[in-house]
Amino acid sequence: MKERRKQREVLSWSKFFSCTIFVVISCVLFTGFTFSSFRLFRDNFHPVIVSPWRNSGTEVIKAEKEASPITQVIQIQETVIFPDQVLLFLKYPSSSHLLTKYDLDCTYFPPTSSEPHLKLPPSWINDGTKSFNQFVRCPTHPRGFNLTLSVKSDGENSLALGPAYSWESLVYEALIDNLDNTTIVFVKGLNLRPERIGVPSRYECVYGWDFKKPKFILKSEAVLSVAQEIVRCKTPLSVLNSHEKSIKVSIRVKGRGILNSVARPDYLLESSHTIVRKKLQMCVCTMVRNQARFLREWIMYHGRIGVQRWFIYDNNSEDPIDEVISSLYGAGYNVTRHFWPWIKTQEAGFAHCAIRARDSCDWVGFIDVDEFLHFRANMGLHNVLRNRTTGFSRIGELRVHCHSFGPSGLKRVSAQGVAVGYTCRMANPERHKSIVRPELLNSSLINVVHHFHIQDGYGYVNVDKGVMVINHYKYQVWEVFKEKFYRRVATFVADWRNQENVGSKDRTPGLGTRPVEPPDWSSRFCEVTDTGIRDFILRVLADPYTKRLPWQD
Repeated sequence: MKERRKQREVLSWSKFFSCTIFVVISCVLFTGFTFSSFRLFRDNFHPVIVSPWRNSGTEVIKAEKEASPITQVIQIQETVIFPDQVLLFLKYPSSSHLLTKYDLDCTYFPPTSSEPHLKLPPSWINDGTKSFNQFVRCPTHPRGFNLTLSVKSDGENSLALGPAYSWESLVYEALIDNLDNTTIVFVKGLNLRPERIGVPSRYECVYGWDFKKPKFILKSEAVLSVAQEIVRCKTPLSVLNSHEKSIKVSIRVKGRGILNSVARPDYLLESSHTIVRKKLQMCVCTMVRNQARFLREWIMYHGRIGVQRWFIYDNNSEDPIDEVISSLYGAGYNVTRHFWPWIKTQEAGFAHCAIRARDSCDWVGFIDVDEFLHFRANMGLHNVLRNRTTGFSRIGELRVHCHSFGPSGLKRVSAQGVAVGYTCRMANPERHKSIVRPELLNSSLINVVHHFHIQDGYGYVNVDKGVMVINHYKYQVWEVFKEKFYRRVATFVADWRNQENVGSKDRTPGLGTRPVEPPDWSSRFCEVTDTGIRDFILRVLADPYTKRLPWQD
C-alpha cells in the first residue's frame, strides 16, 4: 500500500515538473512572438499587447510564395473611389517583384455574377519601391459593378480585395515632422473654411492597423492645430521609436467618429534638430498633370537663372513624365518626382513639399509650369534673395507680381517653347506668387493660391516690379488652354465645368463652362507687348550656330 502511494507521488511530481517546463517554454515562445508588437504600445497610457498572429498570414505567404500563384501572394490592400477613377493600393511580400501596367487588367463584375463583364487596361501604375506605395489607377466602374485586378500571367485570376473608401471623406497622407516630431495628417472632408484655424479640441489623432477594433487603437496626447485639410498632432513616443511602416494614422472627429484612412506616416530621412548650413539657396515646388512636354523648357530655363532643385508633384499624369524627369536628372538637374494622386489638393501638396524641402533649401518658390521668373533689372536670382535677407532677418516671404500673357496671335505651340512664343500680355498684374523661407512657415501650414501664412513676428516684402516679376503664360493656344477644363487642382477653386463662382478671377473672362474655342481666342488678352524674357533666352541660351534652344528636340 505504501509502495503504491509512493509511486503515485513520484508520478504526480513528474507531471508537475513536465507541466511547469511546458508552461515556461510556451511563455518564452509567446514573449518572442509578441515582444515587437508590444514594444509599439508600451510607452503609452493605454498599454496593449497586439495579437502575435497579425502577420502570420504574410509569413506563410513568404514561405510558400515560390509555389503559390501571384494572386495568393499579392493583395489589393485598399481602394479609394474617386468621381472619375479608382485607385487600388497593392501589397507585396518584401521579396516579390513589382507588377507593371502590362501585367494587369482592371476587371469589372456585375453585382450578381462571378464572371467578368468587362476588362480594361489600367490607366496608370506607379513604379513604387516600398511594399505600401505601389498603386494602380483604373477607370471608374459602372454603377453597381464590382472592380478588382486580374493578373494576365496567372490564368486571369483576381487579386484578393481589401476595403474600399470614398474620396469624399478620407485621411490620405501623413508624415512625421522631424523638427518637432509631430504628425502632420492630410484629410479630405473636414469642410473647414480656407485660411481659418479650426478648433483642435474637436479632433483626435489615432494610430493602429484596424480602426474598427478600439482596443488596438493608440491615441495621440494632443492635437496642436487644425486648418483647411491639415491636422498636426503630437506623435506618441512608441510610434516615433518603432518606425513601423504598416501602422496607419486617422482622425477621430467628435460627433462623426474615426474617418477612413489609407495614410501611413512617412518618416523624413533628414534631420533639423541641429542648425546646419543648408545646401541649396533656391528650390521650387510645383504640381503637374500631363505637363511633360513643357517641363524641359521650364526646368532648363530656371536652372540657368539660379534654381537648384525641383520638387515635382505628379497629380495623375498619363504622359511620359517619368522619361522626361529621368533625362533631366541624367543631365545633371536635381529634380525629383513625388506621386500625389489626390485630386484638388494643391494646397495640401504644397504644404507637404514645404516640409520636405525645409532641411535642404533656404528659399522655396511655389509656381506652376506655365510661370517663369523674370528679372527686369541687371540682377540675378542669387542677388535678389541675398539683398532681401541681408539686414532683414525678420522677412519670411517674398511676394512676386504675376503678369498674365495671352495667345499672342498663335494658333499652335511655338517650336521654340512657351517663353519665346508668347509675347503679349495684360497691362496690370493679377496676383502675386510666393517665395518663402520654409522654416518660418506657420505651423498650421495654411496656404491658398501659392501664398503661405508666416510665423508671428516675421513678415513679407513685395518685390519691386522693376526688379523681378513672374510671367504667367495663362492663356496659351487653345489646344493647351482647354486642358484647364478637365479639373482645377486647387481645393477651394471650382472646376470650370461647374456652375459655381462664375465671376471668380480664376475663371477666364468671357468664357463659359464648356471647352468651346471662341473665334477670336488667339487675339485675346493682349494689351502690352513684352519680349523681355524672350530676348534674354535667345541671347543667352540659344546655340550661336544653329540658334536652337536646349529644350528643342
